[in-house]
Amino acid sequence: MNAVIRATCVADADGRLTFALPLPAPDSAHLLLKARPRKGVPDPAVRRLPLEASGDGRSLAVLEARPPLQEGRWDAFLEREPDAEPQQLTSGPLDLRVLVDGARVDRPSPVAVRVPYRAMDGFLAVRAWLRPAHAEAGPVEVGDTATTVTARLHGTALGEDAVVRLRGRRSREERVLSPNADADGRGFRFSVDHADLTGVDVRYWDVHVLPAPDAAPVRVGRVLDDVADRKHSFVYAAAPGGGQLVRPYYTVDNDLSFEVTDPG
Repeated sequence: MNAVIRATCVADADGRLTFALPLPAPDSAHLLLKARPRKGVPDPAVRRLPLEASGDGRSLAVLEARPPLQEGRWDAFLEREPDAEPQQLTSGPLDLRVLVDGARVDRPSPVAVRVPYRAMDGFLAVRAWLRPAHAEAGPVEVGDTATTVTARLHGTALGEDAVVRLRGRRSREERVLSPNADADGRGFRFSVDHADLTGVDVRYWDVHVLPAPDAAPVRVGRVLDDVADRKHSFVYAAAPGGGQLVRPYYTVDNDLSFEVTDPG
């Protein structure tokens, strides 16, 4: 049985990730990033990064900013030889300080994001997002009757007829709001009346912005920092509306949605 290998990772401001393993670089060895299987994708993608000696007894592998990883979760392995069984890497310390303020920099299209993280089983993984455009949520303020969201577009800009759309999941129900846009066409705010989401057979409402009437909808979420999984760490209070309770929340993909439940 192979000994546990604890890999570390450092992110830099250019989007590069540098992985370090506490062992000399074996000949022909690679750090293997393997996408987790997804429904409808029979052969998960892989990315092989050559391991090179660092001069201090460690081996390093670099994931450059381009080409981007496809959206999803990627697990990290040591591949000692091309035909050898890869060994999954345990997560050591992760230096993600440069990612904390990532939302302050406007991103071009496509918006590509990679966040290393320690999975629940202790192994090292990378969460990747890759979208033509993205609306990064900022403050989410839950009031007595409405929730106000501040966000900023990346990869595109708001037109004069831009709207925010809340669509019931697995439903044809929609609510359309007019955003209050900043002068640069990137920043915007909108308020969701809690009572508007109640009284219909919809539990979950997903939030998109349509920059123009004929534009593809852009998901509102929060991915431009160092938090790979936001659902259980950013939890908002539920507020009453129309005899039910309404709360904003982040999905497993860090996208912003609203949940409607009955009291009690």
